[in-house]
Amino acid sequence: MIALKMVNDMAERNLDFDTVVNRRNTRSLKYDFAKRRGKPEDVLPLWVADMDFKTSSYIEDALVERAHEAIFGYSESDTPYFEIIQKWMKEQHGWNVEERWLIKTPGVVFALAMAIKAYTNEGDSVLLQSPIYYPFCETIEDNKRKAVSSDLYLGEDNRYHIDFEDFENKVKENKVKLFFLCNPHNPVGRVWSKEELTRLGDICVKYNVTVLSDEIHHDFIFKGEHTTFASIKKEFENISITCTSPSKTFNLATMLISNIFIPNTQLRRAFRKQKDAAGVSQLSVMGLVATEAAYSKGLEWFKAVHAYIKKNIEYVEEYVKNELEGVNLVDSEGTYLLWLDFRNTGLSHEELDRRLVYEAKLWLDSGSIFGEKGEGFQRINVACPRSTLEEALKRIKTVLEKKDNRADIITFMKSPATGSHAKAQ
Repeated sequence: MIALKMVNDMAERNLDFDTVVNRRNTRSLKYDFAKRRGKPEDVLPLWVADMDFKTSSYIEDALVERAHEAIFGYSESDTPYFEIIQKWMKEQHGWNVEERWLIKTPGVVFALAMAIKAYTNEGDSVLLQSPIYYPFCETIEDNKRKAVSSDLYLGEDNRYHIDFEDFENKVKENKVKLFFLCNPHNPVGRVWSKEELTRLGDICVKYNVTVLSDEIHHDFIFKGEHTTFASIKKEFENISITCTSPSKTFNLATMLISNIFIPNTQLRRAFRKQKDAAGVSQLSVMGLVATEAAYSKGLEWFKAVHAYIKKNIEYVEEYVKNELEGVNLVDSEGTYLLWLDFRNTGLSHEELDRRLVYEAKLWLDSGSIFGEKGEGFQRINVACPRSTLEEALKRIKTVLEKKDNRADIITFMKSPATGSHAKAQ
């Protein structure tokens, strides 16, 4: 049993989200690897989905206390670990999970790969909804499967929607066995309603399609209400692999731990078989300790960071509306990743990328990496101090107001790392 030791049951300390934490020279993927990825070293990064905030002090204390034991042998979780997660899922999402459903993995992308191997064969089609979190497509293709998209469309209400007729046709025409659902959706920020999920689920049940539901962002809901796909109907529970993790909620990506829930015994056995074949057994003890501390002690911190990010989103909404001519912020319902539409600026997506990187010295996620439907968009991470966000938006405004400047475009187009990205949420 992993003993979760706290130094003191003191008040939460890490609630200052305005102070800028210097993350350079900390081996940060976000800050320290710009040059390797073809970007200027002094670029301001708001791309990969981790926060620029210190996590809960209770998590900090738990990790320090565990480190003082100074023995890091093989470790495993037991029932108290599950009970802490079970309580969070019940109280925050109204979902009753069972211990036997749980399989721990080093991350959600790893779980995607295991599901592909477990439920499809080489050459089979896996369905997704573009524009989509780019490792979905990469993981499908890396495992020699075919990625098929039922594209989302941007409606007059400034939200993305599902073309259900197209979805069903894609399932039938491609004999789809596995569907990757992103709920909430990254990068477009939709929180799918229970009605929308029910329509999708009914189609998947009809055609015997297994659904992997990536719900890693489920705690960051700003409009509407998150619905766990597997909780809607018993039939949905029976075809579901639900992927969760404390990594987004508590900024714990480097702890390499995700909690995957698979109620169906046959699906669970097939998934576990692939996980075992990949050589993964026990995970990091620090990941286990951090997860227990997060879900048992981190609620105050989470509520505070949620409120701060909500205000950041509102700030971006006002700034885009009043200061960025030709730019539209797609209505954001969930995640701390906003989807900016630059298509009315008159810039090609290549020129937009160049200006942002080389003139604004700003590193966002180019919409093109999320699929063809993402061209002309940019994804921006707003889980940062307000001053950082203000500076980023000012830089965007400055380059949009400049006349065309061709400097550095040759360097940009020839850079071997242009367009490269990490398999990170």
